[in-house]
Amino acid sequence: MARETVIWWARRDLRIRHNIALTKAAHGGARVVAVFIIDPPLVADAGEKRLAFMFDAVRSLSESTGGALVVREGDPAKEVAAVAREVGATRVVVQADASPYAKRRDEQVARSVRLEATGGPWVCGPDEVLKIDGTPYMMFTPYFRKWRQVAVGTIGEPGMVSSMTFADGPGNATIENKPTQAIPATFPANESEGRRRFDAFMTGNIANYGTNRDRMDLDGTSALSPYFRFGLLSVQRAALEAMSVGGPGAEAWLTQLAWRDFYFSVLAHFPRVAFENFRPEYDQVDWLDDTRLFDAWCQGRTGYPIVDAAMRQLSETGWMHNRARMIVASFLSKDLLVDWRWGERWFMRHLIDGDLAANNGGWQWTAGTGTDAAPYFRVFNPVSQGLRFDPYGDYVRRWVPELRGLAGPAVHEPWKHAQAMDYGERIVEHDLARMRAIDAFQSARSLAR
Repeated sequence: MARETVIWWARRDLRIRHNIALTKAAHGGARVVAVFIIDPPLVADAGEKRLAFMFDAVRSLSESTGGALVVREGDPAKEVAAVAREVGATRVVVQADASPYAKRRDEQVARSVRLEATGGPWVCGPDEVLKIDGTPYMMFTPYFRKWRQVAVGTIGEPGMVSSMTFADGPGNATIENKPTQAIPATFPANESEGRRRFDAFMTGNIANYGTNRDRMDLDGTSALSPYFRFGLLSVQRAALEAMSVGGPGAEAWLTQLAWRDFYFSVLAHFPRVAFENFRPEYDQVDWLDDTRLFDAWCQGRTGYPIVDAAMRQLSETGWMHNRARMIVASFLSKDLLVDWRWGERWFMRHLIDGDLAANNGGWQWTAGTGTDAAPYFRVFNPVSQGLRFDPYGDYVRRWVPELRGLAGPAVHEPWKHAQAMDYGERIVEHDLARMRAIDAFQSARSLAR
C-alpha cells in the first residue's frame, strides 16, 4: 500500500526539532514534503533586517531537509494548492497562527486543500486560557494565574522527529538572491544557534533574570525573541525546561512568556487592536504628530541619551532591549505626543523579532490605550530611567559615541557638561511635555463621557 503524501507548510516554525506540526505531518510514516511560501504582502511589510534573518533561517531549514525544501513565491492559496497537486498530497499540516491576516490566508488556502492547523507560536493558545464563562481575559494578572494552571497541566513534550527523510518536491523559487545578514551577524539565523543560546541562558542568566532583566548595560535577558518569532526554537519546549529549573529567575522569565501569549490572545479575540485603540476613550487624543519630532526620534537625535542609544541600537542591530522599548515608546507617545501607531509601524519595519501581537500589545500598554495598559498619567522620565537601568552609563556610551567623553552616570544629563557640546539639544523639555500629554489624555477621556 502506497504511503500517504503530506505537505508540511513551514511558516513560523522554521525548525526540525520539537515541532508539533512536523511531527503530525510525519505521523504514521507519511511521505512528507516540506514547503515554504514567500508571501508578497508579508515580505512587503517587513524591513531589510527581518527579511535577511528570515531568509537565512529558510536557507538553514533547507539544509536541514537535505535540500528537499520546496520554496515558492506568490499567493499562498495558489502556491500551496499547486504543490499539493504536483506531489499528490492528501493534506497540508501547518502551525496555527492568530493574526487577522493569517486567519484570512488560511481560510483561502483551505478552500482548495485539506488544511490542518496544530500547535502555535505560543505556550498556551488564545482559546486555551479563558474565563469560566468562555470569554477572553482583558487583564494580565488574572490571565497569568489561569495561564500558569493551564501551562502546568497541558504542556507535554513537544513533537519530536528523531530522524526522517523529506521527499523531493517540484522545482523551487530561488532564495539565493534574497537578502542575507552581514557576517558576523548579531543573530545567526539557524536552529542550532537558537538552541545554543537557550542552553547558555538556562545555565547562566536565568538565575538572575528577575533582578537583571531591566538593566540595559548588562547581558541580563535571554535575547531569544528573534528565535521564537520565526520558530527556530520551540517556545513550549523552552517553557517546559524553565519550569523544570524553577526559582525566581525562571518564574520571572515564564511571566514574560505569558505576556507574549496574552498579546496573542488579545489579537486573536480583538483583532481591531491591529489598527485601533483597544480603549475607545482615547480615540479623541489630540496627537501632535509632528514629523520633525518623529524623524528625530527615529534617528536617535532627541537630545535624551537613553532614548537615542536605544533607537541607534535598533537601527544598527534590528533589536532593542525590552526596557529600552518601553522608554522610547513612552517618549514618542507621551513626550512628543505622536500617535503610538507611528512608532509601532517603525518598530515593525526595523525589528528582527517584529511580531504584530507583541509589538502592538507593547505599544498600546505603554501609550495607555491597551487592554492591560499603564495608566495614561504614567510617563517615563528618560533621565531617571537611564540613571536607574543604565547606572554607569555603559549602554549609552556604547551607542552614542558623542558622549564617550563623559564618565559614569553623567552621560544621562549631558546638558550639564560643557564637554558634551557635540551632542544635540533636547527637542522637548520633559516636565512640560509630560503635563501636555496628561492634559491631552484627560481631555480625550472627558470627550468620551
